[in-house]
Amino acid sequence: MIDLKLVQKQPEILGKALADRHSDLDVNEFLRLDARRRQLLTEVESLKSRRNAASAQVAALKRAGEDTSAMLVELSQLAERIKQLDVETSQAKGQVENWLLRVPNLPDASVPVGRDETENVEIRRWGQPQAREWSVREHGDLGAALGGLDFGRAARLAGSRFVVELGWAARLDRALVNFFLDQHTRHEDYIEVCPPYMVNRQTMTGTGQLPKFEEDLFKLREGEFYLIPTAEVPLTNLHAGETLDESALPLAYCAATPCFRSEAGSAGKDTRGILRMHQFTKVEMVRFAHPDDSYRQLEIMLGHACHLLELLELPYRVITLCTGDMGFSAAKTYDVEVWMPTQKTYREISSCSNCTDFQARRAAIRFKPKGGKAAWLHTLNGSGLPTGRTMAALLENRQQADGSIVLPKALVPYMDGLEVIAPHMVRSGARLTADA
Repeated sequence: MIDLKLVQKQPEILGKALADRHSDLDVNEFLRLDARRRQLLTEVESLKSRRNAASAQVAALKRAGEDTSAMLVELSQLAERIKQLDVETSQAKGQVENWLLRVPNLPDASVPVGRDETENVEIRRWGQPQAREWSVREHGDLGAALGGLDFGRAARLAGSRFVVELGWAARLDRALVNFFLDQHTRHEDYIEVCPPYMVNRQTMTGTGQLPKFEEDLFKLREGEFYLIPTAEVPLTNLHAGETLDESALPLAYCAATPCFRSEAGSAGKDTRGILRMHQFTKVEMVRFAHPDDSYRQLEIMLGHACHLLELLELPYRVITLCTGDMGFSAAKTYDVEVWMPTQKTYREISSCSNCTDFQARRAAIRFKPKGGKAAWLHTLNGSGLPTGRTMAALLENRQQADGSIVLPKALVPYMDGLEVIAPHMVRSGARLTADA
C-alpha cells in the first residue's frame, strides 16, 4: 500500500505513476472519496463537541434545579445524528482503504517507462546457446518419450495443466529442490523455512495478491483459506505486525513449496509442456532490508538467481521490466530468462523484485533504528528457482542427438552420481543409478 499522505499532498506523483503503469485508476476518484471522508470526520467531531457541551449544560441545569427537557431533546437528536454519521464515516473510510488497496506500487526512477514486454530493457547475457545440426525436441515430447513426464494420466487425475513426474523426472525435481536450497542456505545467507501451503485472506492481502488478483487464486470452499501461488506470500508475512530491530537487517528466508495458480488470464498460453502449470514446485527467496540498502539487496538477490543457472550451465539473459510490465507490488523488477531452443527465444525463469515499503505497509512490518522511531522496512522477493521450468530448460539445452540428457556437473551428486538420462533406461526399466 502506498503512503496515504503522499496521495493527499502530492496526487500528481501518483497520477504520473498510474499513467506510466497504464492503470485505469483515477486519482481524482480517490480525492473525491478522501474529501468526503474528511468532511464526515469534521462534521461528526463537531457534533461530538456540541454533545459534550450540551451534557455539561444539562448537568449544570440539574444542579440548579432548572428544567432540562429541551436540552435532553437536543442531546437525543445529537446522539442519533452522531450514530448515523459514525456509520457513514466508517463506510467512507472503507471506500478510501479499498481504493488504496487497488493501487500498484510506485515505480522506481530507474525503471524504464513502457507499455508492455516489448519495451523491457536487456541488461546482460550469460552463456552461448548451442548450435545443433539436428532438430531439438520440445521438452514435453522428450520428457514423455523418456518416460518421465506423463500428461495423459495427469489429465485423468486432475485435468489440463498438470503433469505426473515418474522415475528420473521425479528424482530430478527433488534433486533440483535440494540443490537450490543447499546453495541458498550453505553458500548464501538464507534461513530455510517450511511454511503453510494455505493462508488466510489477511496474509494474501499483505503481499498484494488480494483484492486485485482473486481470480488467479485457488480458494478453499470452507473458510477464508487460499492455496499459496508462491512462497513469497507466507515468507513475507512471517513478520506481519512485527517491529524488527535494525541490527537484524538484512534478513533472508527461502522455502521450497508447491505453488498453485489458476492461470485465469493465460488461456491459450504455453499449453504444451510444463512451462505454465496449475501446480508446480518453486524455491523462493525473500529478503527484509533497510530502506537505504534495499536496492543493493536486489542486486545481491539477482546474483543468487543467476548463479544457479550458471552452475547448471544454462544460457540466460537479464532484463529490467518496464513500468507497464511490472508486477503489482514491485517498484523495480529484474527478470532472468533462460534460453529455450525449441522456441528460439528466452523465457522467464526467475523474477527478482524490490517492493520497497509497499508490502510492509500492508502487512504492518517495521524496523526500529537504535535511538530512533519505528519505520517501514523494505521487502524483496525472487525465484530461486522453479523446478519445472528449470527441468524444461535442461531437457532442451542439454539433450543429445540420440535423445539422452547430459546432466550438468553440479547436479550429478544430487542424482546419486548419474550423469546421463538415456533412452535405454526407459526401455530396460533400469534403475537410475550411476552404473545403470
